[in-house]
Amino acid sequence: MIDFKNISKSYSGEYILKDVNCRINTGERVGVVGPNGAGKSTLFGMVTGEVVPDSGSIVIPRDSRLGIMRQHIAEADLDRSLLEFTADAIPELKSYSAELEELENRMALCEDDDLLESMLKRHGFLQSSIEHLGAYHLDVEAKQALTSLGFPVAKLDARLGEFSGGWQMRAALARVLISRPDILLLDEPSNYLDIPAVEWLCRFLANFQGTLLLISHDRFLLRKLASITLEVNRGTVTRYAGNYDFYNREREQRRIALEAAKRNADHKKEQLERMIDRFRAKSTKAAAAKSAQKKLDRIEDVKLADSLDYHGVIRFPEPPPAGAEAARLENLSFGYQPENLLFKDVNLDIAAGEKLAIIGYNGMGKTTLLKLIAGVLKPVSGRVVPGHHIVIGYQAQEFAELVNDELSVYDAVRAALPPDASTANVANVAGAFGFSGDAMKKPCGVLSGGEKIRLQMARIFVNPPNFLILDEPTTHLDLAARELLQEALRRYSGTVAMVSHDIEFVRNVAQTVWEVSPGKVTKYFGNYDYYLEKSAASGDAPVSQSISPLSDSLTAKDRRRARAQARNAIAGELNKAKKEVEKLEALLDEQSSRKAVLVAKLSSGEKVDFAGLNTELAALDKAIAETEARWEERAGELEALRLENDRINAQ
Repeated sequence: MIDFKNISKSYSGEYILKDVNCRINTGERVGVVGPNGAGKSTLFGMVTGEVVPDSGSIVIPRDSRLGIMRQHIAEADLDRSLLEFTADAIPELKSYSAELEELENRMALCEDDDLLESMLKRHGFLQSSIEHLGAYHLDVEAKQALTSLGFPVAKLDARLGEFSGGWQMRAALARVLISRPDILLLDEPSNYLDIPAVEWLCRFLANFQGTLLLISHDRFLLRKLASITLEVNRGTVTRYAGNYDFYNREREQRRIALEAAKRNADHKKEQLERMIDRFRAKSTKAAAAKSAQKKLDRIEDVKLADSLDYHGVIRFPEPPPAGAEAARLENLSFGYQPENLLFKDVNLDIAAGEKLAIIGYNGMGKTTLLKLIAGVLKPVSGRVVPGHHIVIGYQAQEFAELVNDELSVYDAVRAALPPDASTANVANVAGAFGFSGDAMKKPCGVLSGGEKIRLQMARIFVNPPNFLILDEPTTHLDLAARELLQEALRRYSGTVAMVSHDIEFVRNVAQTVWEVSPGKVTKYFGNYDYYLEKSAASGDAPVSQSISPLSDSLTAKDRRRARAQARNAIAGELNKAKKEVEKLEALLDEQSSRKAVLVAKLSSGEKVDFAGLNTELAALDKAIAETEARWEERAGELEALRLENDRINAQ
């Protein structure tokens, strides 16, 4: 249980949290929502002790283990291998292991029975604590978490400092996920993840047994994981007993009820005030006026729910007319090194008016594909053919670094015009994206993340496009802004091709999906849910790469034959993998039983060969870890084979 009691916190004299009273019960799964800058991270900082409230207190169960994803990695950790950094997830294990080793050395030399008995008890406690914390499984769990978050197996022993900041944050996320905390605090964990990794994170957290606090603008995670929602806004924290959808409905119902109550209260006040004004001047009505005044004094003001502090607007101008096709990829091949192509001989088209999402693991080439379509990159071979009268508006991930911080919003929008173009429409376009009046004079350097997204949209639409190409457009947007952009794109009659890690955003905008996988791009003629249904995606599983999807152009008879051939090809591997998994499980049972016998002997109090037993136990622990690693690998392959088999049968 976490209790916030009359918590207040201010910065520069302005309260970010004021007299907050809130309780989070043990085992609850809490989504924390609210506008950027409202105080969500401050609330987390108070739980971890990194932020001290100005007044009030926080009660957290004693000895609770906290897990929090750090946004900065220590310099010393950058020289460690990726796997070593991730597996070192539980600080207590080092001290327990060091004490256990020292204790075993002392026990081997001890001849005092009473002292030996005391040391045996401590030895048993340390052994059970180390086992309870999962020390013997951490390497396996670290490998599984890292590969599930997109790290290739070949890179697990690479130095952490060799990875970019975003990939380092993935490693930090994997580390905290396997640390077995009682209270897990995650602040925007999906920021650095692609869609497959977000899906895996959701499945992992669904099985987490402790208390979960999740700050996120990702509606998919909030819907799937949170059973309680805390709204942080304008200094207050409001608890809603449900997930994000419940919160939205309940908040709207509260707003409607409060507005009705306020109208009734205001109407009663007006009636009483008129009565008092009429009766006040008449001595015969003095008693009635006094009675009316008492009734008026008893009516409490009804305070309406605060808005979510998002006042921006997003209105796309009507796109110019174009032909029936937005773009066509003909035998397109590309790689940053000629001998290592990201994809080869891609033949796909994008219809005018189509809303397309490009998805896949990071590093597969999603952003590269957008740049090829936009004409920013040139293919190694093949070509991208733009449609008739197509005007492209391209928003790159790094757009914020491309705008001069000293420019005003107006000047930044004007700078996007072609030379000698009229500036008459600049103010109207800026206003359409929420920059009107004094807002147009703001320097670009002081804009928030959401304002920078709107600025980029204004820069694009000052030359109205009919083909929008968007690379991670939701990264800096809060929930309200994401929903505004989502609705603007749904209403937009032009063509859209986008990359986004926000699953709900993709689900609500995209009508077709391109999946980028090693060496190829596959088109799915339906939305994200259709893609999930048809792809039965299995990550990096080799079977999904070796058995290609059945072509939509095949006849029914051809499809049945191809399906039978695919089933026959997979059946042998499926049976072989199943037998190997069962064999490894039997070996693990045997090794675990032997370990239990050894631990019982060490803890029995009888006179035994401690040095010999501990040597055997250490060798057994190593063998168990190796067996678990082999089991984890083969079990993953078995699951991938089953998924592929299901996919084939579903076609």
